Amino acid sequence: MAGDGVVMMVGPDESSRWVFHALDRAVGVRRVIEEQPVPRLQFLRRRAKSLGWSAVAGQILFMALVAPWLRREAAARAQEIRRTAGLDSAPIPDNRLIRVPSVNAPETLDKLRDLDPAVVVLNGTRIVARRVLEALPCPFLNMHAGITPLYRGVHGAYWALADGRPDACGVTVHLVDPGIDTGGIVAQALISPAPTDNFTTYPALQVAAGIPLMIEAVRAALEGRLATMAPPPGPSRLWHHPTAWQYLDNRWRRGIK
Repeated sequence: MAGDGVVMMVGPDESSRWVFHALDRAVGVRRVIEEQPVPRLQFLRRRAKSLGWSAVAGQILFMALVAPWLRREAAARAQEIRRTAGLDSAPIPDNRLIRVPSVNAPETLDKLRDLDPAVVVLNGTRIVARRVLEALPCPFLNMHAGITPLYRGVHGAYWALADGRPDACGVTVHLVDPGIDTGGIVAQALISPAPTDNFTTYPALQVAAGIPLMIEAVRAALEGRLATMAPPPGPSRLWHHPTAWQYLDNRWRRGIK
């Protein structure tokens, strides 16, 4: 296989640190390219263009009022998941980091070509442009917090439960293509939230279940035996962040936390 070792491209969030430390222990990570977050106003304008300002206002209310309450409600459970799953939140060492404005910036492409990895692992980045994906002959892998193609987008575990589909509440490791969570499926696993879990702890459960899948996928890529599987049956849908009223409705009427 062309290239050498594993390179990660990540956003500056806690789950990226979890995945980095687990992968580094298991297979080694050469370097980590970390992008800056999208400016908040720019992010909101883009979202409003596709969803409308009413939906965006509801999402902002959720994050400002509902999410802090949920984090307090599940604080002990969140600590328990981190401890039992061995999720390491320590910072990624500075000497392993390459900071860029975006995964799609010209300097990112230059760095990737210089590193010439055998596999690139993504976590928490914006959508990667086709020109970046096609610039290297190696696979790009991502861990998606949902069962694709049924629950693409964000918060797949929450939406599966709200949709009455606990059998589709889980995580997917997939190849990355220019679409949104549309690449070939490498592996999937289900999660079983406890009564003490809620919206804020589902992602940690998904990462904990997905890390072993990602480690195996990276090993398979390095050994030239990476393969994809058939998707589960059902319609493909792109899901978005819940609004405050969507969340409260699902909690009151369906008991989905």
